[in-house]
Amino acid sequence: MSTFRESDLPGIGRKFQVNTRSGDKLVIVIHDDGKREMHHFDYNDPEESISMVTLDDSEARRVGAILGGMVYMPKALESVDVAFDEMVIEWFKVEQGAKGAGKTIGDLEIRKRTGAAIIAIIKKNHEKVVNPGPEQVLFEGATLVVLGERGQVKECNRLIDDGSI
Repeated sequence: MSTFRESDLPGIGRKFQVNTRSGDKLVIVIHDDGKREMHHFDYNDPEESISMVTLDDSEARRVGAILGGMVYMPKALESVDVAFDEMVIEWFKVEQGAKGAGKTIGDLEIRKRTGAAIIAIIKKNHEKVVNPGPEQVLFEGATLVVLGERGQVKECNRLIDDGSI
């Protein structure tokens, strides 16, 4: 499972750490002056930085647009989020071994427990279910489209993935 952490760096800016599903560790530091640093760490030694890239504000925004799908949107998209003020829509896949796999939306009490709503499901066979009801079963490999505040969406993802919020 991937993890994302963020922390303030007083007098410098903000630090974001990403531990990917593949085991890579990426740290991004956004300086208050607009400079961005990306540090990639050794897979076998997560404390050892093996590369660093420094970008100015303009370069960082272009790279962000590329990574965010603004320049090219892959067909087999598994995860993207779109922000509407405080609300986000995020797509995420029900991973193999997820605790919520095989259960219904109602069984998990997703809206009641997290405040988020599953607004669509794209099944492995590409069949789409728009506005699924509480009786809809969540299967491994399905992509869920979830609406809510960022924290609610994260809780929904955690609830389905590992059963916790």
